Amino acid sequence: MTKKLKPATLCVQGGWKPKKGESRVVPICQSTTFKYETSEQMARLFDLEEAGYFYTRLQNPTCDVVAAKIAALEGGVAGMLTSSGQAASFFAVLNLCSAGDHIVSSATIYGGTYNLFAVTMKKMGIEVTFIDQDASEEEIGQAFRSNTKALFGETISNPGVEVLDIEKFARIAHSHGVPLIVDNTFATPVNCRPFEWGADIVTHSTTKYMDGHATSVGGAIVDSGNFDWEAYADKFPGLTQPDPSYHGLTYTKAFGKNAYITKAVVQLMRDLGSSPAPMNAFLLNLGLETLHLRVQRHCQNAQRVAEFLAANDKVAWVNYPGLPGNKYHELAGKYLPDGSCGVIAFGLKGGRDESIRFMDSLKLAAIVTHVADARTSVLHPASHTHRQLSDEQLREAGVAPDLIRLSVGIEDVEDILDDIRQALGE
Repeated sequence: MTKKLKPATLCVQGGWKPKKGESRVVPICQSTTFKYETSEQMARLFDLEEAGYFYTRLQNPTCDVVAAKIAALEGGVAGMLTSSGQAASFFAVLNLCSAGDHIVSSATIYGGTYNLFAVTMKKMGIEVTFIDQDASEEEIGQAFRSNTKALFGETISNPGVEVLDIEKFARIAHSHGVPLIVDNTFATPVNCRPFEWGADIVTHSTTKYMDGHATSVGGAIVDSGNFDWEAYADKFPGLTQPDPSYHGLTYTKAFGKNAYITKAVVQLMRDLGSSPAPMNAFLLNLGLETLHLRVQRHCQNAQRVAEFLAANDKVAWVNYPGLPGNKYHELAGKYLPDGSCGVIAFGLKGGRDESIRFMDSLKLAAIVTHVADARTSVLHPASHTHRQLSDEQLREAGVAPDLIRLSVGIEDVEDILDDIRQALGE
């Protein structure tokens, strides 16, 4: 039996196993297409009768190596990369839903995902019911319908930094015969592996901590292989009934535990084309090699900054699960015992105007759309990432008008604190 490697080792060596004379570093296969000797060989690839590469929109060796590393980190059976985190969220749901279907989602999710579910997918005939993730199982269960196909949440919400009770959500999803999809971007598999708590599918915006250096937009989907699609065959016909675009092939019968990811690749990526560039996958892999080191530093620095903010008279409130007495401190102890993330949500006395003045006064921390990379950055979601939402939608999404999202980097924490002090006027 092969020894199961620890996450830190997988970060460095997962996915790529070079043979004699091969590149020690993951090679960049910067090619759109791949050559075969006969027409029959190519035909078998197009019919999914054998594995291989023929066009990078579907699969590419560099991308597949990095997807395998992320799948190993999460403990899943298969994974795939996408061109962005948004594409990963979209594919994860669309792989299960058609027009006329429904999903249930936590309301306190990333603004772009909220808009994807509430506006864009609604235009496609897929409806969503947003719920309070802290509500009781009974109350959340009332949101489910006969046509509900999935339950969605974020391990740590962006930007509210709320911790998901994954076991509770898994129980609710499974009691209604649907999978739990968890966006694990902020926690990363270094700090939390949702499959161990009952989640079925995990998504990532690899743009954030996984890349870690703000170089490459990307996303990932990983399947645990644990959800029994055949047990709910009528609910998931896309996986359990013949696909006419592949001569009547049935994914669950042909690919077993790999059915979900295979369908997402050969059907959704084929038709929608949100494929990652091999160069971006290469850069992502470089980030993954130090993920376990950076995440630890992010969390250490954020803990210090959160404690400073919580003790400061000019700060109205702080939400960071590492703080004793925080609403999510107990859940964080259960799901995130080694640390949560480097993102802190807080507000200043004086409200929205004071929050903006504070951000404009920062010198080390930069106002950027990005979050969760090596450099400390700051954002005002109500004015920036969530500005497309109405005041009512902002409240539903847990975004207060004065909420500042501070992404604590891996610089020296004393320099970060000095920057915050001067911006506060101290």
